[in-house]
Amino acid sequence: MQGESRTASAYHPPCGGLPAQTALMTGRAVFTEAYAVIPRGVMSDIVTSVLPFWQGTRAWMLSRPLSGFSETFAQSLLELAPGGGSATPEPDPEAEGVLFVVEGRPNLTLAGHVHGLRPGSYVYLAPGAAWSLQNPEGTARFHWIRKAYERVPGLEPPESFVTHESREEPVAMPGTDGAWATTRFVASDDVRHDMHVNIVTFRPGGSIPFEETHVMEHGLFVLEGKAVYRLNRDWVEVEAGDFMWLRAFCPQACYAGGPGPFRYLLYKDVNRHAALRPRGLGR
Repeated sequence: MQGESRTASAYHPPCGGLPAQTALMTGRAVFTEAYAVIPRGVMSDIVTSVLPFWQGTRAWMLSRPLSGFSETFAQSLLELAPGGGSATPEPDPEAEGVLFVVEGRPNLTLAGHVHGLRPGSYVYLAPGAAWSLQNPEGTARFHWIRKAYERVPGLEPPESFVTHESREEPVAMPGTDGAWATTRFVASDDVRHDMHVNIVTFRPGGSIPFEETHVMEHGLFVLEGKAVYRLNRDWVEVEAGDFMWLRAFCPQACYAGGPGPFRYLLYKDVNRHAALRPRGLGR
């Protein structure tokens, strides 16, 4: 189908392999106290991980809670071989998650109901959700973003849901005439959610026209196109398949200079007071 081929091309599924022995080692990987860039070329076969209770699966671990790195979330890009998947995927009963499919057609079982997923499918998994994932044929790849849910007394956690990017209308940022738009999968003012995973899209020439500096931690995986991104005091060129991590308050800006749209999957922590003591400790 014509629409299917376009959808499959918009999420950068290729990854893996290994550079030739004749290749130069110099690349674009950067790791600083304020940000990190993991380029697409770094995601080779030799840096994959295997996970307990996942069969026929390998994972590129893009971020994890770590001193001096991401503090609030973990993100992986998982690849399922034919027949791969897991009946018991999530080891932490207090973890929430988002799945975003970039290739293939895995089947999700959520609360006893089976959902056929495809590129662009988006799944929010509430803490404690009963779910499993199986890949009947071909290769499937998807992002899995996990966060320890921050409960608030008197506030019920949100429900799990399944949707697709095509069902959500991008919302243009004020004053940009659509040059910069965000596809939101949950309402911004729904404070039950303590994380947002959105898709941000820039038309060619679109920009973040100032250095954003604010409390949200960010994880950005480039789905399509290329741009130059301002990270702290540096301009870094990024392209489809690259991952960026930005710590809270890291200045950021963007200029989409490519011939086509520049799009990325964006994680950020939201809607909670700043913790005044290490989490898990009493008063």
